[in-house]
Amino acid sequence: MNAVSVVIGSICILMIAYRLYGTFMAAKVLKLDDSKPTPAHELNDGKDYVPTNKWVTFGHHFAAIAAAGPLVGPILAAQFGYLPSLLWLLIGAVIGGAVHDAVVLYASMRKKGKSLSEVAKGELGPVAGFCTGLAMLFIITITMAGLSMVVLHALENNPWGTFSVGITIPIAMGVGIFYKKTGNLKITTTVGFILVMVGVFVGPMIQDTIIGDWLTLDTKTLAIILPIYAFFAAALPVWLLLAPRDYLSSFMKIGVFIALIIGVFIINPTIHMPAFTKFTQGGGPVIAGPVWPFISITIACGAISGFHAFVGSGTTPKMLDRWSDIKVVGFGAMLVECVVGIMALIAATALQPADYFAINSTPEVFKTLGMHVDQLPKLAQEIGIDLEGRTGGAVTLAVGMTYIFTAIPWFAKLSSYFFQFVIMFEAVFILTAIDSGTRVARYLIQDFFGEFYKPLKKTDWLPGSIFASALACFIWGYLLYSGDIGSVWALFGVSNQLMASIGLIIGATVILKVADKRWYMFTCLIPLAYLFVTVNYAGYWMVKNVYLNPAAAGYSVLNGVLSIIMLVLGIIIMVTAFKKWTTMWNSPRFQFGSRVA
Repeated sequence: MNAVSVVIGSICILMIAYRLYGTFMAAKVLKLDDSKPTPAHELNDGKDYVPTNKWVTFGHHFAAIAAAGPLVGPILAAQFGYLPSLLWLLIGAVIGGAVHDAVVLYASMRKKGKSLSEVAKGELGPVAGFCTGLAMLFIITITMAGLSMVVLHALENNPWGTFSVGITIPIAMGVGIFYKKTGNLKITTTVGFILVMVGVFVGPMIQDTIIGDWLTLDTKTLAIILPIYAFFAAALPVWLLLAPRDYLSSFMKIGVFIALIIGVFIINPTIHMPAFTKFTQGGGPVIAGPVWPFISITIACGAISGFHAFVGSGTTPKMLDRWSDIKVVGFGAMLVECVVGIMALIAATALQPADYFAINSTPEVFKTLGMHVDQLPKLAQEIGIDLEGRTGGAVTLAVGMTYIFTAIPWFAKLSSYFFQFVIMFEAVFILTAIDSGTRVARYLIQDFFGEFYKPLKKTDWLPGSIFASALACFIWGYLLYSGDIGSVWALFGVSNQLMASIGLIIGATVILKVADKRWYMFTCLIPLAYLFVTVNYAGYWMVKNVYLNPAAAGYSVLNGVLSIIMLVLGIIIMVTAFKKWTTMWNSPRFQFGSRVA
């Protein structure tokens, strides 16, 4: 199997799906009507509610939803072989993810751009609204731990990478201050990007210095530093760190994936990972569980992701200029993210299987696999750091991309720089998601506990902001400090796909209410049925075999309790929705499969 065939075939499938299924969802199911004003027009305040060009909104939405998930999930799931991951990415994105993102965006816009918990309260009642809000609070904090875990092993004992990533913090703050004072975006962008690139090329100079010694950090130290950083990022004004970091990272993201796509088409690497590996039945060194349900838990973003519901019921519904833009922004952006996931899968599976498993499992575990590394020692020498045992996915993506480009003879001289640039790209992009996610968690905490102590509702109240930011960082920081990538990413996957299930539940309810034909709700019910069964079985499997199993490496009572709470919340929401659906289905408004006007 060669990579170009996979890329061309996948893009063709996604384009056909967008043209046919996306149009069906927009015209028939959601009945998008541009004659009606969107919330951006109705509530235009020049701040949050602003009518925005659909391509600008597309860029914002895509940057927000495409965080570490489509990069890391496919890489970890490559343990099962390339075929299960590829099939789930394509089927999940078309049948599940694109539908989920479009209906959540539509449901939020019907409620004037309100959050999903408020939408759930309006559509399903106060119990479902409360459970949705609580589930969102759990899920966003677990998401931060899952994303942060990816950064740890990329920067572990890597002073060059740590320096390159760390220097982006003062650069981003400088960019924020300079732009606020001058308003000159071109100069700000140019200087900021040049300084970021300088950070990569200066990295080797500090490796053998006292600064290099200071920046040679183990995972436990990094697990303390990241939540502390996130606390300040969540508490500081958004223009000072979050916005400029997000802005600068977007250039790196675009550049890296343009380079990868061009490289794949020029070099056409062979996919060395078999279609299926011996770990499909379970017992793998990366993900302990079997291919089902864990292929759909490990690969969330890129196929279907509940994290998108936070964006689809957050900033995006307040920006859409026309209702028909939902097709491009909601349905289309998800399919583009699927392409990102497929490119990450190619980078991982282009490696020799033994090299892949040497990176993604500990040296002790790798010895038990009976494999012998192939190109990894040569790559490690060219890159300049030890690559074995760097679990988490980030290093695999950087090594896979570097390995693909080594087919170009002169590229070996630039291998170390290219590797560290990709590491910085991943880490900065993930930290951007952590910035935003922790701030969202802060708002959710203030909103949730504000029901009991009213001053917390005020987001501009400094003590409340500090308390909520510190609590959010402490919760996900503890999960990060005490977990490993196998257990934390699985916890993230279960919680994330549970959130996607909740989004589909609300979407099905809205479709049943507005569609001309009630069977249109099966556009949500079909992926919901699969996802809800999958996520509950995966949660049960992890609780039984890992979290509450003292003999398991990922043993954690806290993770087990969190999983049980989330699954119970999901069941409560599902039962509430089923009762609502039964009442609506039997309503006299429906006759012979059509809704009476």
